[in-house]
Amino acid sequence: MMSYFPITSPTLIFFVVLLIILLAPIIMGKLRIPHIIGMVLAGVLIGEHGLHLLDRDNSFELFGKVGLLYIMFLAGLEMDMESVKKNSRRILWFGLLTCLVPLVLTYVMAMWLLDYSSTASFLLGCIMASNTLIAYPIISRYGMGRHPSVMLSVGASMLSLFMALMMLAALSASYSKDVSIGFWLLFVIKFAAFCAFSIILIPKVTRYFLRRYSDAIMQFIYVLSVMFLSAALSEAIGVEGIVGAFIAGLILNRYIPHVSPLMNRIEFIGNAIFIPYFLIGVGMLINVGSLFDGWRMLGVVALIVFFGTFGKALAAYISSLLFRLTKAEGHMMFGLTCAHAAGAIAMVMVGMRLEVAPGQYLVNNEILNGVVIMILITCIISTMMTEKASQELTLASSVVSGFAADTSHSPKNEKVLLCVKYPDIAPQLLELAIMMRNPKRNRGLVALNVVYDDQQASNHREDGLRLLERLQQRASAADLQMQTQVRLSSNIANGIKHAFREFGCSEIIMGMHVHTDVNPKFWGEFLQSLYNGLNRQIVLTRFVQPLNTLRRIQVAVPSRAEFEPGFHRWLERLARFAGNLDCRIQFHGRNESLVLIAEYINNRHPSMRTEFTPMAHWNELPQLASQVAEDHLFVVVTARKGTISYKNAIERLPDELQKHFSGKNLMIIFPDQFGVQKEDRMSFTEAQHHEEKSIYDTILRWIHEKKK
Repeated sequence: MMSYFPITSPTLIFFVVLLIILLAPIIMGKLRIPHIIGMVLAGVLIGEHGLHLLDRDNSFELFGKVGLLYIMFLAGLEMDMESVKKNSRRILWFGLLTCLVPLVLTYVMAMWLLDYSSTASFLLGCIMASNTLIAYPIISRYGMGRHPSVMLSVGASMLSLFMALMMLAALSASYSKDVSIGFWLLFVIKFAAFCAFSIILIPKVTRYFLRRYSDAIMQFIYVLSVMFLSAALSEAIGVEGIVGAFIAGLILNRYIPHVSPLMNRIEFIGNAIFIPYFLIGVGMLINVGSLFDGWRMLGVVALIVFFGTFGKALAAYISSLLFRLTKAEGHMMFGLTCAHAAGAIAMVMVGMRLEVAPGQYLVNNEILNGVVIMILITCIISTMMTEKASQELTLASSVVSGFAADTSHSPKNEKVLLCVKYPDIAPQLLELAIMMRNPKRNRGLVALNVVYDDQQASNHREDGLRLLERLQQRASAADLQMQTQVRLSSNIANGIKHAFREFGCSEIIMGMHVHTDVNPKFWGEFLQSLYNGLNRQIVLTRFVQPLNTLRRIQVAVPSRAEFEPGFHRWLERLARFAGNLDCRIQFHGRNESLVLIAEYINNRHPSMRTEFTPMAHWNELPQLASQVAEDHLFVVVTARKGTISYKNAIERLPDELQKHFSGKNLMIIFPDQFGVQKEDRMSFTEAQHHEEKSIYDTILRWIHEKKK
C-alpha cells in the first residue's frame, strides 16, 4: 500500500485536502477543540514527517501563500477605522510591548541558557517578537472583528511584524558588503512611495469601478486583484507581502461594508479554501519526531516556547492593565498575539542563508527544529485562548446589551418590508435594508411586489417573480433569509398595507417614484395613501450612485422630532447605516433635538463620526442643498399631518426637494406615530376576506378570457 504514497495525482491531492477541511471541524467539535488545531494536526499527520501521504508541493506553496495574505487582508477589512484612529496611541504602545518584551527575553535566554551567538540570539528574538494571526478565523466566526481588544491586537501584530522584519533586514544587511546609508534611504523612499500610491490611487480607482460595475463576480475579482497587487508591490520594495495585503484591507475597508454580499463572498472563499490550505501547509512543516532527538532538543523547544510565549503574555496583560481592560480582553490580546507560523518560517529561512563561517550558517538544525515545534505549540495555545476569550466576551456583551436594550422595541418588532418594482433599484433597496437591520436579531426580510389587477396582471406577475428570485439570490449571498410575495391588487397602497399586516412587519423601505404624468406632486397618490393610512415607519429612497461610495450622510431633523414615538427607530437605523458604510453623519436641527441625538449616539455608537449643525427654522432646508455633494446622502425626517413635529412648512417639502435636490442621493423618512388608522383597525379576517375576493375575481376573469 505504501507504494502508492505519497499521492502525486492533483485530483487526489485536492480530494484529500477537501476531506481534511470537511472532517477536521466535525472531529474537533466533538472533542471541544478549536478546528484550526485540527487543520494543523492533520497537516502534521499527512506530511512527510508523519504518514507521508502527501508532499508539500507547489500547490501548498501557492494556496498557503494566498491563505496567509487572506488572513491579513480580512483583518484589515474588518477593522473599525474610526476606533483605530481613536486608539492609535494604545496600538502603538501595545505594538512596542508585544515586540520588544519577547525579543529581549528570548535574546537573553538564548545567550545565557542556550549559549548561542549574539546574532543567532537576535534572530531568535526577532522570530518571537513577530506573530501571525493564526486564530483570526475564530474572531470572524464570532463576529468580533470590531471589538476593541481585537483591533488592538491586529494593529499591534502588524506593528510588531513590521519592526521584526526591519530588524531582520538590518541583520541580513550586516552580512552584505554593499549595504550603506544609501540602501536605507532608498528603502524609506520606496516604502513612502508605496504607501502614497496605495492611499491616493487605490481609493480613486475603487470608486470609479464600483460606480460603473455592479456585477458581483467582477467586484470580487477586482478586490482580489487589489489585494495581490498590493502584496506584490510590498514584496518588490523589500517588505513581506502580508504587510501589503493588510494595507489593502485597510484602504478597501470603507468600500466593502461588513454586512454586504461582497464581504460575505470574500470571507466564504477564504475560510472555505485558502486559509485551511495555509493551516494544513503549516502542519506539514512540523517534525514532531525531532522532539525525541535528545534532552537537548526538548530543552531548546521548552525554553523557546516558554520565554517567547511568556513575553507575549506579559506584554498583553500589562497592556490590558494600562488600558483598564477586562481580564477576558487581556486573554483575547494574548491569544491573538502569541501564535507564530509562516512569518517565523520565513525568518528562519533567511537565517539559513546567512553564512557566518565557511560551511556554517546562522541557523542550524537545532534552531530550525525548535522553531518548527514552537509553531505547533503556540498555534494550539493561541487558538484555545482566543476561543475561550471569544466566548467570554460574547457572553459579556450579550448580558450588557440585554440590560441596555431599548425596551420600547421588542425583538419581534423589527421586520422590514421591502417594496420592489423596478429591477434597476431593487438591489440598492436590498443593500440598504441589510445595512439598516440588526443582524443579532436575525429577523429576515420580506420582499413584496404588488401588481395591478388588470389585463396585464399575468405578465406583470411573471416579471415580479423573476425580480424577486434574483433578489432572493442576492439575499442568500449575504446569508440572509428573505420571504417573497407577488400580490395582485387593484390598489397598490392597499396591497402594501395588507401585506404589511399579514407578515407582521415593523417598517417599510421602498424606492421613490415620481408620477408626473398622473399627479404633479413629488410622490404619487398611492404613496400619500400609504403614509396617511399606516402609522409605521416608511423609508423612501433615491440613490444615483452605489451606497458603498457615499462619504457623508446629512440629516435634516424637524423641531420636536424627539417627542415622536419613532424617534429612536429612525435614529438607530441611520446610525447602523452610517456605521456599516464607515462614513460621517451630520445632523441639522434645533439644539434641543441635537442634544438628545448626540446623547443617544454617544451611548449606543460611540465610535461613529458625527457632526451637529444648528438649524434655526425648517425654512432653511433649501440652503442645505449647497452642502450636499454628489457622494453625499441627504436624509429628510418628515412628519405626518396632525403629529407633534408637523409644521406647515412640510407642505412645501416635495416642491423644495424637486427644485433644490434634483440629482442628489435622497432619503425621506416618515417615522412611527401613535394611534391607528381606520384601515389598521380592520381585523385579519376582514383583510383575508378582501384578499380572497380579489383572487376570486381574478380567477373568474381568467376563466372568462379562456372561454373567449
